[in-house]
Amino acid sequence: MLKTLNQKLSLFLILFASGYLYLTYNLKEYPYVPVDSDFVPKVLGYVLIVLAVFLYFDKSSETKEEKEKRTIPKKEILVLLAVGAMIFLYIFLLELLGFVLSSMLFVFGCSLFLGYRDHKVNVIVSVIFPLVMYLSFNYLLQIKLPQGILPF
Repeated sequence: MLKTLNQKLSLFLILFASGYLYLTYNLKEYPYVPVDSDFVPKVLGYVLIVLAVFLYFDKSSETKEEKEKRTIPKKEILVLLAVGAMIFLYIFLLELLGFVLSSMLFVFGCSLFLGYRDHKVNVIVSVIFPLVMYLSFNYLLQIKLPQGILPF
């Protein structure tokens, strides 16, 4: 039944999308909005299931060269784990420090860790991008992001 990697991956994606759709049907409904908060997540869940079914029936086979590309060197695995740890730290600090400060620290620290050495540009991007995003979401879109310890 599950002969190829595509079929195994497809089955995993279908199970994942099914769980995701179950959670989207539990989202709170708002009575006075034209497009409810669950519309886009539901569409994405169903699209993922359809694409996973296509992947299951895909006839292409994996060549030896493609298998070699899939192997990840140990050094890169450590980099991926470190970036994953930074993401978890970002999520943890998001409510405590707020969106702006935690995003500044994350963007600066992650780009520094990944080898970007132009510190002036790194600081500018680390400050301006989270501020623009925060102001856009809070004041233009009226979507409140965690403010944390900052007074605005």
